Amino acid sequence: MTSAPAPPPDVARRLLRGIMRIRMIEGRIRDLYAEQEMRCPTHFSIGQEAAAVGVCAHLRREEQVTSAHRSHAHYLAKGGDLKAMLAELYGKATGCAAGKGGSMHLIDLAAGFLGAVPIVGSTISIGVGAALASVLQGAPILSIVFFGDGATETGVFHESLNFAAVQKLPVVMVCENNLYSVLSPLACRHPAGRELVQLAQGHGVWARQGDGNDADVVYALAGEAIDHARAGRGPAFLELKTYRWLEHCGPLDDRHLGYRPPGEYEAWMARDPLELYTRRLRDRGLVTGADLESTAGEVTAEIDDAVTFARSSPFPPRDQLAAHLYAS
Repeated sequence: MTSAPAPPPDVARRLLRGIMRIRMIEGRIRDLYAEQEMRCPTHFSIGQEAAAVGVCAHLRREEQVTSAHRSHAHYLAKGGDLKAMLAELYGKATGCAAGKGGSMHLIDLAAGFLGAVPIVGSTISIGVGAALASVLQGAPILSIVFFGDGATETGVFHESLNFAAVQKLPVVMVCENNLYSVLSPLACRHPAGRELVQLAQGHGVWARQGDGNDADVVYALAGEAIDHARAGRGPAFLELKTYRWLEHCGPLDDRHLGYRPPGEYEAWMARDPLELYTRRLRDRGLVTGADLESTAGEVTAEIDDAVTFARSSPFPPRDQLAAHLYAS
């Protein structure tokens, strides 16, 4: 897969901290989920963290991100509020969607995170629409649209990509290709020999493909794509190849289901984005064991504080049941 130049030391350390933080947060959620106090369906990004961190490291606060059902990493990488996210998973009034949306409806407008929606492909048009609105208002704002490989099979993907290309909108579409749509591999859903990046190229869009588990590759490709879109040259598309460690929905291991070919899981585990980047930065002399322990301690304290906040927060009152609806 594509190699990439090393980013500046301060950027590299920030990327490693971001990957580690998301891994630790989702690991804690995975442990807490078994307590059955979080009642919303939850999709984990464990194993896919480098994609979110490498892209969002380039973004300004006001620039916009939309996500799909596997949204924790994108929300956190864009600067979403951890306390509000955990409170949302617990269904509390202090949650980022007032406790009424759960894991698949995260939102933080102050951080430029426009929201996540579980319907596959549905936030692609929302992200493109946000970019269009900014252009019509005379102040173009970049939109990043995260989605999985399954979304490339929806009509809205092609319609939105074509529209963005015709209108030369400041959009970067980021496809995290983790090889599966629930239990169905790409080979069951796409013709042999066709790469997802070719779908975007067919619409005349600037498109690149790379290793989504290598933070340096993601950071470099995202930088090119974002520069292209910010410069008014139209949309860009990134296919980042990565791998989902856990079941499609939930905190459990699903290897007993037999849909993953023998050896595939182990091969991807050997390319753990956190382990890969930790080794690289240690080899470059950019972090030490003490640095890693210090970061882990800081993140653990942050998570502990957020969990306490979420658990102690109130549930939404009954008079809010019908609030925020289009019709009574």
